[in-house]
Amino acid sequence: MTNTALIVVDIQNDYFSGGKWELNATDSAADNAARVIGAARERGDLVIHIRHETLAPDAPFFVPGSDGAQLHEKVRNLGDELVIVKHFMNPYRETELLEVLEHNEIERVTVVGNMSHMCIDAVTRASDDFGFEATVIHDACTTHDLEFNDVKVPAHLVHAAFMAALKFGYAEVLSTDEYVA
Repeated sequence: MTNTALIVVDIQNDYFSGGKWELNATDSAADNAARVIGAARERGDLVIHIRHETLAPDAPFFVPGSDGAQLHEKVRNLGDELVIVKHFMNPYRETELLEVLEHNEIERVTVVGNMSHMCIDAVTRASDDFGFEATVIHDACTTHDLEFNDVKVPAHLVHAAFMAALKFGYAEVLSTDEYVA
């Protein structure tokens, strides 16, 4: 095993067509994430899948036990790959993620998944805070449109803004092609 871990964040059924919270270009981002996962497996990197479950009784999506909360078929874990269930945006919070990384002597993390402006941002910044060298694969992540003070922000601009912010001070930001090369 290498000293690098791939953290696959929230690529779950509810984010796809027919799910409860469809994201922008989810299929193409998941296809890229699958390529990254394949490359990480070939390199011998530790692959960790993160799956969100919402505990609120009126949860709009990722309801525990639902099909929507399951990992999408494009990125399912292999039998020996850990799946960590989280209940907060930051997958380090109240999970064993940090302990697993430290136990495996991980120095670098690569991040793919959903949503760029939430959990991808949170895990990348926290990884840097914990001393890991972080890389985000930008085209293996996606999000949705946002609105603030009556300004509608298209998903591609939300994504670009968050990738730019992460690249500015928290992570190397690469494309899938750059990563697998």
